[in-house]
Amino acid sequence: MKRTIVIIDDHTLIANALSSIISNFSQFEVLYTCENGKDFQEKLKTKPVPNIVLLDISMPVMDGFETASWLKENHPNTSIMALSMQDDEQSLIKMIKNGAKGYMLKNVHPTELEKALNTLVEKGHYFPEWAASKIYTSIGDDSIDAKSKLVLSDREVEFLKYTTSEMTYKEISEKMFCSPRTVENYRDSLFEKLELKTRVGLAVYALKNGYSE
Repeated sequence: MKRTIVIIDDHTLIANALSSIISNFSQFEVLYTCENGKDFQEKLKTKPVPNIVLLDISMPVMDGFETASWLKENHPNTSIMALSMQDDEQSLIKMIKNGAKGYMLKNVHPTELEKALNTLVEKGHYFPEWAASKIYTSIGDDSIDAKSKLVLSDREVEFLKYTTSEMTYKEISEKMFCSPRTVENYRDSLFEKLELKTRVGLAVYALKNGYSE
């Protein structure tokens, strides 16, 4: 049975192009497209809930962040794949925090798009290498990772919570009433303890283990 998809993107050409590409994938079917989150909410009153939502981040009226958060609360069984023109860490972290199980750039090749959708179905998540997919996979969705049993200090836990925010390291240091250098020490200590290399990795670890604001 085909997995159903809804595309939410305010750029009609992009939405139609994605729909046309996905129509060639034997495992998937696009039900309909929407201009933004509000449009999606309205269409859900008369149309079916999809298995997957391909969700643009930057949209008027109701953007991807707000739409993802609403979907997470109201339709938790629908998998969210974020679409963006940018590969910045803050958008990635915020979308994961709001419930996205995948993240792709809009210039993705059709072959990679099909792979991403299949991976999302099979594993429950899809993040390309730059988006720390290996880290997300190592943490897992339901299993208790051995790393979660590590003893972290109260200050390290406090810092971990802030990694899921949009604050810079300098802003985090101000929030924690310490120097930027001290915050860097917390970061480096956690990198070593958790065997991670990026802030995205720390944020995903924090989210998966209940350390988030």
